[in-house]
Amino acid sequence: MLTSIKHLPAHPRETRTTLIMLHGRGADEHDLFGLKDHLDPQLEIHSLRAPFEYEWGGYAWFDLFEDGTVDMDGFRQSQEEILSYIRSIETDRLFLLGFSMGAIMSYAVALTQPGICRGILALSGFAPKQLEPDYRLQELHDLQIFISHGIHDPVIPVAEARRTRSLFDASNAQVTYTEYPMAHQIDQQCLADLSRWLQQRL
Repeated sequence: MLTSIKHLPAHPRETRTTLIMLHGRGADEHDLFGLKDHLDPQLEIHSLRAPFEYEWGGYAWFDLFEDGTVDMDGFRQSQEEILSYIRSIETDRLFLLGFSMGAIMSYAVALTQPGICRGILALSGFAPKQLEPDYRLQELHDLQIFISHGIHDPVIPVAEARRTRSLFDASNAQVTYTEYPMAHQIDQQCLADLSRWLQQRL
């Protein structure tokens, strides 16, 4: 089972809503956890640690190569471990929030397993072309998707986010796509927008 840290609401709603956080390469389960202070306190939050140690410190979900392809063995292992974690929790509504490599994993889980979650927040990431044969875009059943990306991102060019956005044109997913004058990060406006987006769906 993946290592995680959790926030459990003191006064949960009757309808139990869970948010799973997936960090980027070189980070860990603590990296995104601070976002909870900007989100509805009645959310149950699980922040997961990726299974592979990253050579420069922290952890990674898989090896990502310079041409944008992924190491499929590591990717499949992480995908299965995330799915196993999801199946181990009890919830009425599930959202995934991923940053960078964590956004890639959020797309991979949601687009290949229709109905497993209510929505995803994909921050500064993309859906890899390598995995497109596995995406079930016609079966997403109004999946809610929040996509944010910095126009000055030097790590993952904004063109990758635009390409990913176009994947959903022929699907029944509901997409909110916004670009920000930022780099590879979550700035204050992005944070306010994602918090508002999530709150509207609770």
